[in-house]
Amino acid sequence: MKIKKIVGKKLKSIRLKTDMTIQALAEKSHVSSNMISRIERGLTIPSVEILMKLAGVFGKSINYFIEEVSTTHEVVFSSPGHRDKTVYDDDRNMRTESFTSGLRDPQFTSFFCTVQKGGTSGEQNMYHPGDELIYVLEGQIRVEIAGEVHILNNGDSLSFKSHLPHRWDNTGDGNAKVIWTLSPFTII
Repeated sequence: MKIKKIVGKKLKSIRLKTDMTIQALAEKSHVSSNMISRIERGLTIPSVEILMKLAGVFGKSINYFIEEVSTTHEVVFSSPGHRDKTVYDDDRNMRTESFTSGLRDPQFTSFFCTVQKGGTSGEQNMYHPGDELIYVLEGQIRVEIAGEVHILNNGDSLSFKSHLPHRWDNTGDGNAKVIWTLSPFTII
């Protein structure tokens, strides 16, 4: 994909995520609505000055619009042992491997998680925008959503709106292996 199309796609994406019209962005950035429309449609590459004005509205640097062009991809293949990993050494006791790391402009994020025996999200409920899917490959996870308890075992899945207060615990006899997917892109 050409750089002007990528910059345009990033601009349109961040504008829509912030519920801003082209006209509102034009007023805030002092860039004409016609120029913004041309950039979003991939018809022109903005000058550094225009890109700085647009980036400033969203509290971003111009790197936001061009960095991902070279560091992310539209197709990402990963295999065990070669995924980006995160280890939670706090009260969560969970290791994750990202399936979606390196994907340009993800609308979701998905992880392979190993939840240690007794691992927990903590005593407090979490809530955030979007949707969540938990699929248990091995072990047992107890998930509480708005006071309702669900026990997930091998092969079980649970989908829910993440704005509902929720928390989880590994209540099995060993580590739990889980695929966790969140939309929109969120860090668990």
